Amino acid sequence: MDCKIALFDLRGTSPSEKPLMLGSVLFCPVLHWVCRELSDRGVERYFILCDEPWRDEVTEALGSCAERAAVFTDPSAAADAVDGDALVFPVPVLPLPAFGERADYALSADVLRRQLSDGKTARPADADEGPGFLPVRSAAELQRAMPLCRELVLGRLAQQGVTVIDPMTTYVDPRCTVSAGTTILPGTILRGETHVAANCEIGPNAMIRDSSIGEGTTVNASQVNESTVGCHTTVGPFTYVRPNCTIGDHCRVGDFVEVKNSVIGNGTKISHLTYVGDSDVGEKVNFGCGTVTTNYDGHKKYRCTIGDNVFLGCNTNLIAPVTLGDGSYTAAGSTVTDDVPADALAIARARQTNIAGWAARFRKTWTKKS
Repeated sequence: MDCKIALFDLRGTSPSEKPLMLGSVLFCPVLHWVCRELSDRGVERYFILCDEPWRDEVTEALGSCAERAAVFTDPSAAADAVDGDALVFPVPVLPLPAFGERADYALSADVLRRQLSDGKTARPADADEGPGFLPVRSAAELQRAMPLCRELVLGRLAQQGVTVIDPMTTYVDPRCTVSAGTTILPGTILRGETHVAANCEIGPNAMIRDSSIGEGTTVNASQVNESTVGCHTTVGPFTYVRPNCTIGDHCRVGDFVEVKNSVIGNGTKISHLTYVGDSDVGEKVNFGCGTVTTNYDGHKKYRCTIGDNVFLGCNTNLIAPVTLGDGSYTAAGSTVTDDVPADALAIARARQTNIAGWAARFRKTWTKKS
């Protein structure tokens, strides 16, 4: 039977009972993972029966599949909407092979409409075979199936040419995609709609969430969240990329660097001990150690704009909003409050004064006090 519809019955024994398929496995809502698996098998639409308190959460759990789904709290309303043969899932399932019991089945549109009109989704004796997904009926069963889920996801990556050094310490969300030639080192966690291109090295001890990583890029012992990293870039160790960042190609974002809500141009180097927040940074910029974009005045946040080929001396503070023109320099230890023209040197620090004998006199006061 060629089924283009899948119907899930998520109703519990009481309306307050949270549907098991709204739980997560490897960070992914079970309902979303099953729907994606069914999409690969030709299913085009999803009908979900649930109790009223869970309608919004069901829609959220469907994620990218929500636009092809309809959520019903009344089985008769679902019956009126059915217009084709369907796969039916009367109990929670995981997209793993069933070991014995098969709860899912395929049913013609006419028979399914009659069943739904009676409020039923139990498997009839004459139903055709479904995909044979593994039924799970408790949170404990879901937990016990977790290693099998991880094995399935990592096994598929291996078939696609991805090297996973230590599967026992690697966790990959089923929504993630990783291209051939990439190596995943121990302690790596890939979550959400994350996409890793070919020939990358991810880890050890890296977490990437809802982000895109370009070809040939390294992410070492760092976190990347809801951001895009270009090709042949190195991130880490100990880098924290916060949401809404775009980091270009051939960049270096090094140890103890935090980037937030910023655009970093191609070839820019942010090597260590730096905070870049709410900034638009050009190409081939060099951030000296200890540079800070001071973007927040306690009430409102402001942006910095840094042109191409800018050189920021160590311990530079950029008081946003401020703009640095192409090719400009800042002297080490400067606190820049005004715009810097292109190709200019900004020196924003007090002139050094040496007071002869001051230290010796100061030490004498220690002796008097003791």
